[in-house]
Amino acid sequence: VGVLLSRATKKPLSSYLAEKIWVPAGMEQSATWILSKSGQEISGCCLQAATRDFARFGQFVLTGAQINGVSIVPEGWLAQATREQAGIGQPGRGYGYQWWTLADGAFHARGIFGQAIFIDPARQLVIALNANWAGGARDPVATRARDDFVRAVQAAVDAEAARP
Repeated sequence: VGVLLSRATKKPLSSYLAEKIWVPAGMEQSATWILSKSGQEISGCCLQAATRDFARFGQFVLTGAQINGVSIVPEGWLAQATREQAGIGQPGRGYGYQWWTLADGAFHARGIFGQAIFIDPARQLVIALNANWAGGARDPVATRARDDFVRAVQAAVDAEAARP
């Protein structure tokens, strides 16, 4: 996808991201992208940014991928992208268009070392995590801990909303 986008725009992915999203959406710091041996950004992963900017990106997506009140994606695309398009062999979990999906409507981006942007539209909740898991994204103990943390935050949001 990244190679196609880069060729279609005739720009490096990082330049296109900065122009269309990063700067207009108000990110505070520059991000970096790991390059392949050929000097191309590795588009399936490897974007490095400050946790606050990951949170801003999550908020940008939560509010409809809008810049100055105008969506930068076609109508309905974001809803489709964040819905399960393919199963991953785990009940209640799937994969959309570059987003991991959950049956309750929440979705997340997941980095290879534990980074994550968790978005829960029903609760209007964004959780940005930066981590460095020695076992990588497939570490079941670390994954369970992250899932438990997210569920604890969701429960706290629910408890706060239920207060009179």
